[in-house]
Amino acid sequence: MFNTKSKESSFLLSALTEENRFLKTNDFIHWFNSRETANLFSVEQISFEKLDKWYFEEDSQNLVHASGKFFKVEGIRVHTNFGPFKDWEQPIINQPEIGILGIVTKKVDGIRYFLMQSKMEPGNININQLSPTVQATKSNYTQVHKGKLPAYLEYFLDRSKSTILIDQLQSEQGSRFLRKRNRNMIVEVDEDIQLYDDFQWLTLGQIKRLLSLDNFVNMDTRSVISCIPFINDEMRRGYEYLLSGEPDEIELFDCKLQGFCKDIFTSIIDEKRALHNTDEIISWFTELKTKYYMKVENIPLKAVSGWICTDKEIHHESGQFFSVIAVSVTAGSREVLTWTQPLLKHYSYGLIGFLVKKIHNVLHFLVQGKPEPGNLDVVEMAPTVSCADAAYRMRQSNKPPFLEIFISADPTRIRYYSIQSEEGGRFYHWQNKNMIVEIDDSTLIDIPENYKWMTLNQIMTFKKYNNYLNIEARNILSCLSFI
Repeated sequence: MFNTKSKESSFLLSALTEENRFLKTNDFIHWFNSRETANLFSVEQISFEKLDKWYFEEDSQNLVHASGKFFKVEGIRVHTNFGPFKDWEQPIINQPEIGILGIVTKKVDGIRYFLMQSKMEPGNININQLSPTVQATKSNYTQVHKGKLPAYLEYFLDRSKSTILIDQLQSEQGSRFLRKRNRNMIVEVDEDIQLYDDFQWLTLGQIKRLLSLDNFVNMDTRSVISCIPFINDEMRRGYEYLLSGEPDEIELFDCKLQGFCKDIFTSIIDEKRALHNTDEIISWFTELKTKYYMKVENIPLKAVSGWICTDKEIHHESGQFFSVIAVSVTAGSREVLTWTQPLLKHYSYGLIGFLVKKIHNVLHFLVQGKPEPGNLDVVEMAPTVSCADAAYRMRQSNKPPFLEIFISADPTRIRYYSIQSEEGGRFYHWQNKNMIVEIDDSTLIDIPENYKWMTLNQIMTFKKYNNYLNIEARNILSCLSFI
């Protein structure tokens, strides 16, 4: 039995618990679906000229907000020595302010619960998705929009009201944002707090179960819970027997881990059987940062070559990639009830996937060191495959390494599969197929220099620090479950 007083063991116990004293999972899903009809929601694509308080700057034609806040859509010119495409230009979102993605947590009868929100975002394919307690840009919570403050914000800004358990700066999509980061937080409260209409208490086990559903748990929730640690040094010492034997199952609290769930736990707790030690991985990652470069130059949106601006969208001449559109929004449950804004629209499914393999009888993940133009430090650790338009890339001669393994994967080798949305406050209907596929020694693959096999223990070590794991890697790892 673990000492449940540590934050790590309390997170682990919650992840192993689907029983909820407040609301069973099926009842929660029924409640969640009812929230779509509890308020008026509508999203309509409009022409750019109908945008309110948004306009194209006269000289640059950058798309900006009249307040100078929120974000702007501008152009970049990229030159790199990485990958098959060495030069290109594109629109990108420039949003330099740091927002808060935060979850309030509380222990009830020894079980840690998380205060989760049913939240509408204009780009969500299904309107409402499961969101953190607070999901707000700095412009939102400083009320640039003249609307209400987000509920429960005080628990993240006033340190006297809560105890901080997790507080990390983490990056957003480096292909669409220019050096964008958000503050990922989990804070603990002891007091009873008022439960507002769009909020419910869930265990981490319930959230993990909901991550098996398509487009239910939003990107920001996945980002925050990916930061959760499950193991500390005391717990490792208590389970050192794992390093000298391979039991068929592992008993944690009142749960028995078997199969892939056991593999995940062993990969988290094992420090001795990794293919590469941490110093080797740091050296590999440092080498990538010194070898690869991306020269990113800000240019006016009007000067971006290969992109066409019409009255309703800015799109690439090939019809691929993404476009910039404008929408009009009505949302009865938001701090502001009506507004207009730009969004980036995506036309087809992307694919985000990890290849996993047993090495020294411990599950390893094939991690990619991937440069992207919006990365703060050029290279971040990414999933094995991460591409925005998988079907289009499969038709190209220079398709990403390992993409074909995921496309043609034997169903018996797929350990996780779901379709998940990207952040609906900036992206319109951007969905990615999320996959984890296990291979064995019969699958012969060449490992490029920017890839490295890592255990979950090693990945979680780097996850604690800024600018190591990218948003795609954090999001798919958040979906891993012990039950």
